[in-house]
Amino acid sequence: MPLAASEIETLFTRSDGSYLCARWGRPIVPIVFGVEDETLSVIKGAFEAVCALAGHQMAETDPEIGANVMVFFFRDWHELLEVPDLGRMVDGLEPLVQRLHQADANQYRVFRFDAQGAILACFVFLRMDKNLSAVPAETLALSQVVQTMLLWSDQAFTDQSPLGQLENGRVVLRPDIAGVIRAAYDPLMPAVADDASHALRLAARLSAASTQ
Repeated sequence: MPLAASEIETLFTRSDGSYLCARWGRPIVPIVFGVEDETLSVIKGAFEAVCALAGHQMAETDPEIGANVMVFFFRDWHELLEVPDLGRMVDGLEPLVQRLHQADANQYRVFRFDAQGAILACFVFLRMDKNLSAVPAETLALSQVVQTMLLWSDQAFTDQSPLGQLENGRVVLRPDIAGVIRAAYDPLMPAVADDASHALRLAARLSAASTQ
C-alpha cells in the first residue's frame, strides 16, 4: 500500500513543525574515508542502486567541489577536527563535534544547499561504536544513502528504519520509502518544497504508480 499524504507529511515535518523537502540539484559524486576497499565498493554500490531508483545521475566529479558527498568513518568525534579543510566546508565544526561527543552520538549528517534550496553537498559522519560496528556493511551503507537522497525530517526514521528485511534475511529499502524517493525525483516535482501541500502531490504520484 502506498503511503497516505498524512504519512508522507510526517516524513518531512521537522521537530519545530516546519515542512521541508529537498532533493539533489546536481549529479551525486561520493567519496568515502576510513574504510577498506571492500566496504568502499559496497557504499558506492548502494549509491548507484538508490540513484537508479530515483532516476538521478551520478558523476565522476563535481565541477565546484570535486566530491559532493563525503562519508567519514572514525572512532572518535574529535578525529574530525584533524581532517584538513573540513572546518572550512562545515560551518561550526568544532562546537558541533563537542555537542555530538557529549551526546555520545554515533552518526550525523550535514547538508549544504544551492541558491534554489536544492541539495548541493552532504557530509555523513559515522562514529563506529559498538552499535554501528555490529551493523552489516550493506545495511549501514543502504541506510545512509537513503538518508542522503532527500532532506528528510529530523524525526523521520527515529521509530522505524527506512529498510526492511525479506524472508531470506536480506535487507532492502522499504517499498513505501522507495516510492517516496522515486516520486520526489519526478521531473515535474519541485527540487525543494516548504509547504505541506507537497505531500499531497507525492501521495498522488504514489497512488497513480500503484494502479499502473
